[in-house]
Amino acid sequence: MLLAFLIVPLIPFLFAQQELAQLQVESFQASSTIPGDIILGGLFPVHERGEKTPCGHKVYHRGVQRLEAMLFAIDRINADSNILPNITIGAHIVDTCSRDTYALNQSLAFVRASALNNIDTSNYECQDHSIPRPKINFSGTTFGVVGGSYSSVSLQVANLLGLFRIPQISPASTAKALSDKSRFKYFARTVPPDTFQSSALVDIVKSINWSYVSTVYSEGSYGEYGIEVFHREAEDRNVCIATAEKIPSNADEKEFDNIITKLKKKGNARGVILFTRAEDARRILLAAKRANSSRYFYWVASDGWGKQQKLVEGVEEVAEGSITVELQSTKIPEFDAYMMSLTPEGNKRNPWFEQYWEDFFQCTLPKNMPLVTNITVTVCREDLRLSSEHGYEQESKVQFVVDAVYAFALALDNLNKDLCRTDQPGVCSAMAQFDGGEFYQSYILNLNFNDLVGSPVKFDKSGDGLARYDILNYQRFPNSSGYHYKVVGKWFSSLQLQHESLIFDHNVPDTPMSVCSLPCDVGMIKKQQGDTCCWICDKCEEYEYVYDEFTCKDCGHGYWPYPDKTACYQLEIKHMRWNTVYAIVPATFSCLGILCTLIVIGLFIKHNDTPLVRASGRELSYLLLFGILLCYLNTFVILAKPSDIVCIIQRIGISVGFAIIYAALLTKTNRISRIFDSASKSAKRPNFISPKSQLCIACILISIQVVITVFWMVLDTPGTKSHFPTRKTVILKCNMQAKSFLFSQLYNMLLITSCTVYAVKTRKIPENFNESKFIGFTMYTTCIIWLAFLPIYFGTGDAYEFQIQIMTLCVSTSMNATVALVCFYSPKVYIIVFHPDKNVRKLTMNSAAYKKYNAQPSTSYATSSTSMKGTPCETIPMERVVAATPSRSSCAGVQTEPLESAEPSDAMSLL
Repeated sequence: MLLAFLIVPLIPFLFAQQELAQLQVESFQASSTIPGDIILGGLFPVHERGEKTPCGHKVYHRGVQRLEAMLFAIDRINADSNILPNITIGAHIVDTCSRDTYALNQSLAFVRASALNNIDTSNYECQDHSIPRPKINFSGTTFGVVGGSYSSVSLQVANLLGLFRIPQISPASTAKALSDKSRFKYFARTVPPDTFQSSALVDIVKSINWSYVSTVYSEGSYGEYGIEVFHREAEDRNVCIATAEKIPSNADEKEFDNIITKLKKKGNARGVILFTRAEDARRILLAAKRANSSRYFYWVASDGWGKQQKLVEGVEEVAEGSITVELQSTKIPEFDAYMMSLTPEGNKRNPWFEQYWEDFFQCTLPKNMPLVTNITVTVCREDLRLSSEHGYEQESKVQFVVDAVYAFALALDNLNKDLCRTDQPGVCSAMAQFDGGEFYQSYILNLNFNDLVGSPVKFDKSGDGLARYDILNYQRFPNSSGYHYKVVGKWFSSLQLQHESLIFDHNVPDTPMSVCSLPCDVGMIKKQQGDTCCWICDKCEEYEYVYDEFTCKDCGHGYWPYPDKTACYQLEIKHMRWNTVYAIVPATFSCLGILCTLIVIGLFIKHNDTPLVRASGRELSYLLLFGILLCYLNTFVILAKPSDIVCIIQRIGISVGFAIIYAALLTKTNRISRIFDSASKSAKRPNFISPKSQLCIACILISIQVVITVFWMVLDTPGTKSHFPTRKTVILKCNMQAKSFLFSQLYNMLLITSCTVYAVKTRKIPENFNESKFIGFTMYTTCIIWLAFLPIYFGTGDAYEFQIQIMTLCVSTSMNATVALVCFYSPKVYIIVFHPDKNVRKLTMNSAAYKKYNAQPSTSYATSSTSMKGTPCETIPMERVVAATPSRSSCAGVQTEPLESAEPSDAMSLL
């Protein structure tokens, strides 16, 4: 308040400047003045900006409607006895010409009027001793100002009015900065700040799946603050700005053409966000039309464009499909009736109405007809009236202008009730001198009422109105060349958009794309290139999933991504199935081997005391048969699903099974070799050839393999593991490394080699001792099987068809057992089954040898062994057959009685 008192004395000096004085004279002459007890100022853009002068010649239709809306509201309030009874509201309305500096000069009228009306004239005296009076007399104090429309205007005016604590309510200014109470303490508005509008624009862009847009904004607080919020929210929501172009306040057509050229350089940014004033938006559309870009851009505009029909006249094709934001407002029917009742002759309080009338109807009033003219002039008819048939439409901000006037009136009514007597006409002194700042804080900000159409009106602590927007789409009428704005959605804290109602181009039903790069296909990630919305798509590896839009991650062994690459699932763990041919074949083969082995065992048990079985060495024969049976049974362990127990049995079964077979065979061949080698040197009986000794030797040989196997299991703990021949295949196997398996079989290979060597050494023994011959056949075949098995087994270790390796091991194990069973036991089984007559306790070389043996003196010797039980033993006569082959003798079993004489036809082999 002190600052105001300091400035008041300076006002005469401020107006002493010639230029300012001329502006003020012009403002008083070109203003709408209504007398009253209380004066409300008004700031409206009646004219558009001039290029070289403050005001242009063209009337701004929206500004005229807003001016008339204020007059309409004042008329209704003055006619309402419930609001400010006995008090009349007047008005002083000036034209801002859409220019902030000019509006600031015009606003000095409110300051000057308020100051001069408060000057104490008793301290002054004229030369004729009369009391001085102001040249321009206002009947009341300016309690507040309605306006301005543009944010740039309100920012300038609010600073000035704030110095004099004059409240201001704007019906259209939406700049975010005006919410700053530290700068604009007495500013309020019936509209929300651009913060909400910017959020609504970002919501629209995201809703139609645009991620790459350009922006154009007007210089000044409205465009700059609005686009700043839009850019910030767009960045937070992954919407990229291709280019941001500012329209200077004094831009010419060339500047607009350059803006369109720059926009076209960002070809993928088909969507353009306009945060501009109405005239700038129109000039952008005109520039796009000049550049033949009618179908090139798709516009999303702020309420600066809104739903103005005049803005798109002549550029409908360029504007088609545009989405605009407009403050949600309801038409006031009474205002339409008021406007339609106006005529130039009857509306003298609006000094610009005649110009508006002529511009609206494109005619000239009779009184304004030039005396001489060379052009055809259309004279305005007397019956012309504003109507929808002539293109009249209520402007969207009319409701907010009326709300602003009513807000002042209701606040003043509350103040009047608190300070003045209701029966006292006029404004009481307490009310006239009431502080404007206190009036703003205590009365205006605390208002809460419903307006003429029932919409709620209230202010928050920053003086801002409620945020409600309509979303409009500029469309062509179906089967027509006309265009209209269609409401396609609303925004109140969040967006509600009717996508099915959106039409961007009547020829193209789909939503246009405005993206720098197309979305990546399934299983692909983005690799940035420049802007965050520009990328190239890179494919993830087949075993990777899309962790985020920029990263592929390995699923890991045993997992595979889903077809959409969003996550991974666990792969099926494969193992040998019993219903596959790889299991059926070896299992069948093994079953037959087991059956044959059991038959042989049964035959041997049944004929356990026959000479043939006894001569074969029953203990080692049963041990050998047990090893053969164990090898056959290993097939089922190898084919079983791997587990810790199964893997342990596999290691023991395979190693020990082979060891039993080859230890028994080695013991047999070693015994035969030692017997014949000893016979050629002396008649002394060789050591360790008794059945017990032979069994002990075989067990010692087997135990070595058992120790090796145990040591192997300690070093390489048995268990299961997952094998991955390919990334998409998981095979459950026993944890048995190929090298360790090979080392574990080295001992068995040593047994096989030794047995084969002995078989070779004993290949030339007498024909009747042909058990060594069968052992030789067994070992030769075994060597061939092992030579074939090793490369096949280790060569298929990493094969995709893991069943081949398992089947190879099974078949190889069974084949080794089968070779031993067939080659060694088939001759014995043949005699037992088909020639039992030869299974007797007789032994002869052949008929000739037998006769020679009986005719000549005995040159043979008998080697006998006595059993533990002292049973009779067999005595085997040995004779020198040829000079090169000395006769050898061997005890073929336990000790028996002396061999009876045999007929020549009874010759047979007992070994």
